[in-house]
Amino acid sequence: MWRILKQIAKNGIRSEAPPECSDELRVEGERIQHALLEILGQALSIRQVDAGSCNGCELEINALNNPYHNIEGLGIRFVASPRHADMLLVTGPVSRHMEQALRRTYDATPDPKLVVAVGDCGCDGGIFGESYASCGRVANVIPVDVAVPGCPPPPIEIVRGILTAVQRCRTLPG
Repeated sequence: MWRILKQIAKNGIRSEAPPECSDELRVEGERIQHALLEILGQALSIRQVDAGSCNGCELEINALNNPYHNIEGLGIRFVASPRHADMLLVTGPVSRHMEQALRRTYDATPDPKLVVAVGDCGCDGGIFGESYASCGRVANVIPVDVAVPGCPPPPIEIVRGILTAVQRCRTLPG
């Protein structure tokens, strides 16, 4: 242990420089934040639901919270309860065991609610399709507003899907 501490003292802590935030990116972030506040009147709260995925999509969703993507800085946050959520972000083909839980989560989410299906499995059942163990795509169980294809989709595509759903919410009558 002393050897490691000496080496750190001698060399310092080496890491790569943080990515530079261009003025374009900063302005785009502010535009997104203002649009969310204009449409929703508050920050966007998302409840993520794993309906039977392989966790590839969850890794990309978790990357949204890292300092590079920083969606919390845009006014988008994840919540633990569907009762506090504006949107459901659902991954994976819906397994038969998760079908009822997904419906209950959808019913517990207050109106107006948005649903984004993430990944090929959530969009069309992926390699699992429909079977005795799988209901297939998320839209077979609950209504879906936006589908984000990819296996797994990159974080920027997930953000685009979220923003597309929010924009569609803005154009809905009422």
